[in-house]
Amino acid sequence: MTAMRLRETIIILLLIGLTLSFSAAFAQAEGKFKLKPGATGKLCLSCHTTFSAKMSAKYIHTPLVEGACSGCHNPHASNHGMLMEGDADSICYKCHDNIVADGAVSVHQVVVEGKCVSCHDPHSSDNPANLVKGGNDLCFNCHKELGEKIASNKYGHPPVKKDCLNCHNSHASGKNVSLLKMDEPKLCLSCHKTNSSGFKKSHVNYPVEQKRCTTCHDPHGSSSGAILADNIHAPIKNGMCNQCHNEADAEQPFALKKSGFELCQGCHYEMINESFGKNRLHWPLVDKTGCINCHTPHASAEESLLRKPMKEVCGSCHADILARQDRSQTKHQPVDDGECTVCHSPHASNQLFLQKEATTIATCAQCHDWQTHSTHPIGAEVIDPRNPNLALDCLSCHRTHGTEYKQFLYYPDVKSLCVQCHTKYRR
Repeated sequence: MTAMRLRETIIILLLIGLTLSFSAAFAQAEGKFKLKPGATGKLCLSCHTTFSAKMSAKYIHTPLVEGACSGCHNPHASNHGMLMEGDADSICYKCHDNIVADGAVSVHQVVVEGKCVSCHDPHSSDNPANLVKGGNDLCFNCHKELGEKIASNKYGHPPVKKDCLNCHNSHASGKNVSLLKMDEPKLCLSCHKTNSSGFKKSHVNYPVEQKRCTTCHDPHGSSSGAILADNIHAPIKNGMCNQCHNEADAEQPFALKKSGFELCQGCHYEMINESFGKNRLHWPLVDKTGCINCHTPHASAEESLLRKPMKEVCGSCHADILARQDRSQTKHQPVDDGECTVCHSPHASNQLFLQKEATTIATCAQCHDWQTHSTHPIGAEVIDPRNPNLALDCLSCHRTHGTEYKQFLYYPDVKSLCVQCHTKYRR
C-alpha cells in the first residue's frame, strides 16, 4: 500500500471514529433539552445542596429518585415560579392522569383548582403519598371549623377520629357525593350491623337500614347521644316517629301521614296560623314539600333544624343574591355572614321582600343610624324626582345586596349618583 493510500485510510478511519463518537454523545443526551448525562438531576443536586435532607426522607417522589428534575422544571427559563415547566396541575397530570375518573360525581376542590402541592410535597415527605402532613391534620388545614367541632364533640365517631379517608376519597368519587367511598346507607352498614335486637329497639323497630343514616346522625360526631345531630326534632328525641310517619309495621312505614305544612301544623300551629295571616307568604312554606324545603324533620347541626347553614339554604334559591355579593366591592355583613333573617322573615311578612320591619328605613336602622349617616331627606313624604310613585329611602341610593361600586352605590361615585336627581348640576 502506498503512503498516500495509507494516509487516506487513516483519515477515513478517524472521520468514522469522530462520527461514531458524536453519534454516541448525541444518543446519550437526555430529554428534550438534550442535556448531557446526569444534567437532568445529579448535576442539579451539586448546587441545590439543601436537597440532601429531601433525599433522606422516607418517601421520595419517583422523578427525584430517578434524577429527573427536568421532568417538572425547565433548566433554562420559565414563565412559572420555581422554573416550573408549566402549571402545577398540568405537570402532575402528565403522570397522574387517572386521579379523576371521567364523569366523577364529586371532585375535591383543591384538585379542581390544580393545587396538588397543597396536600403533596412534590419532592419528598415522611408521610405516605408525599403528603405534607399525616392523617386528619392535613384535612383540617382547610376544614378548620369541622376540625374544631370534631375536637370539641362530646361523642366522637371512631372512623373519623382515626382517618377521614375511612369514608372519603381524597381526590374524587366516581359515583357518590361529598367524596364518599360508598353511598348511604351502604357505607354506614359496612361497620354497623342492624340485625341485633338493641339496634331495632333504639330505632323503634323502623327499618332504618333502608334509609340515609345522616338524616338523624352527624357522621362527624356530636354532643348528643348516639351522635344524633346537635339539634334534634322533639318527636325524634322522644322516640315518637309515628307522630309523622306510619307505624313501623305498616306496608309503607316511612310514608308521611300528611303532606307539606299540614303535617307540621299539628305542633307548630301558632307559627303557621300567624304566617297565613300575613299579606305575603314565602313560597317554600306552601308548596307540596312545605317546611322541609328548608328544615330537616329529624336532626341538624344547624339552629332551627336548618338543612344547611342559612347562607346555603337561602342561596339554593337566591343564587343571584350571593353572586352579586361576591362581585360587590363593599360587603353587606348580614348577606356575607349568611344572616338573611336579620332583614327578612323566612316564613311570611306584610312587607315587600318579606322584610321584618314596616319600612326599608326601619330595616336599615336596625344596624345603621341613618340620621347621623346622612342629612339627605328621606321618608314617605319625600317624593323621588325620578318616579313620582316612589318615596326616597335608603334603596334610592344603595342596593342592599351590593353593587360593583363602593358603599353599595348604583354609580361609580357620589357625583354621578347625585346628578340623577339634581339634574341642574350635570356637566
